[in-house]
This record gives sequence, structure tokens and C-alpha cells, in this order.
Amino acid sequence: MLSSSLLSGLRTARTSVMVTRNLAAAQKVTDPIQQLFLDKIREYKQKSAGGKLVNPSPAIEKELKTELEKLEHRFGGGPGVDMTSFPTFNFQEPNIDPIDDQAAKK
Repeated sequence: MLSSSLLSGLRTARTSVMVTRNLAAAQKVTDPIQQLFLDKIREYKQKSAGGKLVNPSPAIEKELKTELEKLEHRFGGGPGVDMTSFPTFNFQEPNIDPIDDQAAKK
């Protein structure tokens, strides 16, 4: 009896903490540093649309190209193969001789 009331109290406390956190997140930011952080995150999200690098230097682009070439050489990529996408797998059903055909031949 005591344990069930204790668990019930813990559940109520946990729910109230979650509601408080959600309400706090929904309110407008009043801290200027926090607002600046959120603005920078939104700006970064816009610049990185499409999975591209944000403000890459020529050295970084060259390094990325070199690493992708190493991966192509090591894992069988080639011209026209996108090494940045997740691979697709094609599993074919094996040919299995039916049991009925083997029994009829005997």
C-alpha cells in the first residue's frame, strides 16, 4: 500500500516536471545570449540545407574529395557511384528444388 502511494506520488512529480519544462521551452526567450544562440542555430540550419558543408574552405573541400577517393578505392566505388548515400541491398531468393519433384523421380 505504501509502495503504490509512493509510486503514484513519483509519477505525479515527474509529470509536473515535464509539463514545467515544456511550458518553459514554449515561452519567448528573454536571455539575450540564449536568443543569440538560437539565431545562430537557425542561421546554420539555413546554410546547411541539402547536407552541404557550411562555408567550406578550399582546403576542406580538397580533404573531403581525397577522403572520398580513398573510400572509393577501398570499398569498390567508382565513377557515378555516390559514396555518401546509404547502400541498397538486393537479396535474391535461392532456387530450392521442391520435395515433391524429387519424390516423384524416385
